[in-house]
Amino acid sequence: MWLRRQQCPCGDWKCFVTYEGDAEETSMASQMVKAESFQSQAMVAPYVGMVFKTDDDAFEYYANFARKSGFSIRKERSRLSPQLGIYKRDFVCYRSGFAPARKKLSGEHHRDRKSVRCGCDAKMYLSKEVIDGVSQWFVVQFSNVHNHELLEDDQVRLLPAYRKIHETDQERILLLSKAGFPIHHIVKVLELEKGIQGRQLPFLERDVRNFVQNRKKVVQENDALLNEKRENDTMELLEACKATKEADQDFVYDFTVDQNDKVENIAWSYGVAVNSYALFGDVIYFDTTYRSITYDMLFGAWFGINNNGQPVFFGCVLLQDETLRSFAWALQTLVHFMKGRCPQTILSDLDPRLRDAIRSELPSTKHVTSIWNILSKISSWFSLQLGSQYAEFKAEFDALYRLESTENFELRWNQIVTIFGLGSDKHITLLYNLRASWALSYVRVYFLARMATMAYSKSVDFFLKGIFSAQSCLRGFFEQVGVAANLQNQPRQELQYMHTKTCLPIEEQSRQILTPFAFNALQHELIVSMQYAASEMSNGSYLVRHFRKIDGECLVIWILEDEQIHCSCKEFESSGILCRHSLRVLIDKNYFQLPDKYFLSRWRRGSSSMSYDDHFVHEKDDEWFQEFQSLTENLFTESSITKERSGYIRRELTKELTRLLNEVRDMPESDGAPMDFTLTPTD
Repeated sequence: MWLRRQQCPCGDWKCFVTYEGDAEETSMASQMVKAESFQSQAMVAPYVGMVFKTDDDAFEYYANFARKSGFSIRKERSRLSPQLGIYKRDFVCYRSGFAPARKKLSGEHHRDRKSVRCGCDAKMYLSKEVIDGVSQWFVVQFSNVHNHELLEDDQVRLLPAYRKIHETDQERILLLSKAGFPIHHIVKVLELEKGIQGRQLPFLERDVRNFVQNRKKVVQENDALLNEKRENDTMELLEACKATKEADQDFVYDFTVDQNDKVENIAWSYGVAVNSYALFGDVIYFDTTYRSITYDMLFGAWFGINNNGQPVFFGCVLLQDETLRSFAWALQTLVHFMKGRCPQTILSDLDPRLRDAIRSELPSTKHVTSIWNILSKISSWFSLQLGSQYAEFKAEFDALYRLESTENFELRWNQIVTIFGLGSDKHITLLYNLRASWALSYVRVYFLARMATMAYSKSVDFFLKGIFSAQSCLRGFFEQVGVAANLQNQPRQELQYMHTKTCLPIEEQSRQILTPFAFNALQHELIVSMQYAASEMSNGSYLVRHFRKIDGECLVIWILEDEQIHCSCKEFESSGILCRHSLRVLIDKNYFQLPDKYFLSRWRRGSSSMSYDDHFVHEKDDEWFQEFQSLTENLFTESSITKERSGYIRRELTKELTRLLNEVRDMPESDGAPMDFTLTPTD
């Protein structure tokens, strides 16, 4: 055995091919390369002894030769053996043989069509041989003698074998057909789009008609099968809900049926989610970003945020459509699941029908469109239209969103619309009409619990990707949701040491009361407040300004009698965490502790806590917590892919955690150095 590199017969040194074998095999390989290379130069007639790698290669070569010669070919016969499989192939001229006589039944009238077959003997016969385990096809017979006239190029292209509708044309035809265009208009549109004269398309009008009819038939058949699958799988999902309810009385679900008594919409939640809603249901996010292509159903999920800044799963819904009626039912069902308690604020996407449903079903709830949902659409809406101006527009829009005054927003909005010539743009009109639900100057008075952030959006997206990471039927999907929701919502304790950085008594007080998430937020405001100066005014209020900025001051009002403090930035009203401006004034007022009213219950730690000396904590603790969080997130993602994985993790993790807990309980409770872990339940 030896290797030999040989230049391709086409003369192109880029067509190098490596052969392995003896001289006879190399000669055979050379013939195969010749057969493949002829397509790149003048077409050569097949000949006896010509070699091809596959019978498909041989058919393609013969078909190309036939088209250039003025005829087409078809596959006639093949022979099969147990050892070789198909070992002989016969390719013949399209006019080979004779059409069989058609029998007419009495009383039937058939249109007599003249057959194109006239007994033409043009052909190419192939035989397969296997040499050293390699299959090769040899031309054993070839005839190019025809008993009919060969066609010119403008005629041969109209033979059925060559009238192919390419995929791009198929998509265009289907689009025009769905729009209601008749067939002859579709053909005319294609001719105009391609800039060619009439009857110069590579296919005929009747080919377009046959394609549309066949595609409609296939779509109807597939729709029928898909509808049956949807109905069966939806019933299985409903049965799974019933079975879960029998096993767990805290599980809740509801559904609607259409006029044919078929399940239309279905929603469900869990007992632990209902309990979490009682604590953290003041603000919810309704995510509707996923739709099932198989079932043509919209998936909606309700989330909240717990006292440690983590998403909390409240429930989900599958809707047959995105109408006002469906969204209204979904919101009614959520309130029913949560025992009639409505949220203070709900965040959602830009869907106008969902907005109308919220106004109708939750009239006392504030509606906010998350800025991250808007920013994800800005590029597709304006980048192509604005071109080189888009980057400047994006910067202006970002600054516009952050304006604190509604008057300044209105003024700057009109300027931007004029500068970029967007007065008639439909997306600009939509954004302006919905400005009260997304612009910071309008929504900063709504309580959002720090949910309108990129970090929270990514956490929700991570949870949803874990659910949708594996394709499955509706029942399997239901089980995946259950595993994910239970893992996320189950009570667990998170250890995280909170370092003090300012040595202010307010910071130490906050560390004892707030969860790590809330404390870090307040601590950041405390640190930044050192860069602000407060100037008392004659009426007792304060103007607070950053030491480097000459504008953008905030007005802080302090009411001594009630120990109330109000800032024009509205941070406390939005997040429940005091802002840097208010803290600056309180520090100047020599407050060593914050009034209790400024520690919201939703941000407070649980009652389980101990204290320990700061010197016992090392920086490595934070690294350990991050590593632990990363491991648990990866474990959740991997285990949610299949039911088998999730079942295994639930069994093994329960056993292992129980073992570790028993071992820890057997350890001495004190070794002389008291520990002060901050234990916070994260429901």
